[in-house]
Amino acid sequence: MPPVSLMIKPASSLCNLSCEYCFYKDVSEHREHLGFGKMDRETARILIEKALEFASGESVAFAFQGGEPTLAGLDFFRFFVETAKKLNTKNSTIFYSIQTNGTLIDNQWARFFAENKFLVGLSLDGSYKDNKFRKKPDGQNSYYKITSAAEILKRHNADFNILTVLTGYCAENGEEIYKFFRSRGYRYLQFIPCLRPFDSTEQSELYMTAEQYAGFLIKVFNLYVKDYVRGNYVSIRQFDNWVRSFLHQPTEQCGIMGHCTHQFVSEANGNIYPCDFYCTDEYLLGNIKTDTFFSMATGEKAKNFIRESLKIPERCKKCNVYPLCRAGGCKRTQLSEDYCRAYKQFFTSCLPLFRVFLNEKAK
Repeated sequence: MPPVSLMIKPASSLCNLSCEYCFYKDVSEHREHLGFGKMDRETARILIEKALEFASGESVAFAFQGGEPTLAGLDFFRFFVETAKKLNTKNSTIFYSIQTNGTLIDNQWARFFAENKFLVGLSLDGSYKDNKFRKKPDGQNSYYKITSAAEILKRHNADFNILTVLTGYCAENGEEIYKFFRSRGYRYLQFIPCLRPFDSTEQSELYMTAEQYAGFLIKVFNLYVKDYVRGNYVSIRQFDNWVRSFLHQPTEQCGIMGHCTHQFVSEANGNIYPCDFYCTDEYLLGNIKTDTFFSMATGEKAKNFIRESLKIPERCKKCNVYPLCRAGGCKRTQLSEDYCRAYKQFFTSCLPLFRVFLNEKAK
């Protein structure tokens, strides 16, 4: 079996923030059940056991997300890690990560993450004013709670990166946000385009236009290259992957490859879906309590989900930037907004700068 990648939602869609752009709130509203509560230990045990069985000694990545996954409680995560150790009889290499809003992180959480080598994704959209959409239920900005969490993680030497939801507002302030993160010593960044709800055509400062996205990509990539040349490299996941693609090296980010890949997302009740963006009844693959990962991976629903992403649009077949753009990335992003013009402008403008990284090819 290939390495297994499993995203787990231990607190389902439960969250202690009220962000204006929460995509999982929209996902949960497009299925019969809004949420599935918190994962119980028996479901977690079965999930671990079957994931390790499916991996058959190959590596396993457990990634926790939400909602807000820390709402499951630290004791749940301690149980999960200890159970994985006991059940890992074929000595799979296990990787842990968690995407969190950071508001519950204290010394205990940070110590646990460091001791168990969790990679923590901390959600933050920039400075106080740039973080304005990431709100507490009372409407207050969550900025200070998140940056406090970053400092606690640093003190405990826990690895973390920053995930920013790229709104139209943030895209207009891309250079400022990049410089802010660099000034705070945040060296690993990820920018995710803000998604419209399913079937929405709403226009607002939440949702980037193609022009805004092109401007963001061009301006921030120029800063990224300058810092690389000066020996002050700041990792931006999307740019890192495009550079790898330019160098004909394997990429790892979903959406960069030009098609969907096999992955599993587990809801708190053990329901399994093929993608974080498609945890809806239509795409339900099965439930871990009654099905195996093998049966779900080889079922028609899983196969059709991959097939849907394989068709190359006619306009891409003669496009000179297709080898890097790969038809515009994630299909869920395409459903939200057509960024074809943004990618064309970006790659046309910045392609000469990619040559700076040719010395990386030999490494």
